Amino acid sequence: MSYKTKHNDIKNELQEPAVAYMAQPVVSFYSLLGNTKSVTVSNDFDIIKLARQGFPKRVLLSLAKKISLNIQELSNILHISERTLQRYDDDAIIKTEYAEKAVELARLYTRGEEVFGSMDKFKSWIKTPSRVFRGEAPVTILDTSAGFDMVFKELGRIEYGIFA
Repeated sequence: MSYKTKHNDIKNELQEPAVAYMAQPVVSFYSLLGNTKSVTVSNDFDIIKLARQGFPKRVLLSLAKKISLNIQELSNILHISERTLQRYDDDAIIKTEYAEKAVELARLYTRGEEVFGSMDKFKSWIKTPSRVFRGEAPVTILDTSAGFDMVFKELGRIEYGIFA
């Protein structure tokens, strides 16, 4: 058998599962944001685009209602004064940095619902003071990115049964 015949029969292709290169589905946290736009969120770039566009005030208020936050708690997390938030018209687009925090809130509450099995159980947990958070309720530390990280990490510990 010649070299040419022997090597022409072998395909020079890498055999990897195509699923490794497909876009991973994003958990449907978008429903917490009111789903007012017809936007498909299928990857992280869609989330970035969504946050950059901003949200109308009514979407933020709808999110707060769904996750049982009052306007004062929401304004503390978003770093916007309560009065300024109230002055916006319902259809006025809120700045990108506030929209980004809203996306993070929606992602956190969706993750919490997954870990606890119900939104009501998670809402109760996030408003209950904990030794892990030095006697503070997790919701009170969500005004910083480090606070969001700490809560996400604690959810991971709870999911895997690792308690402090």
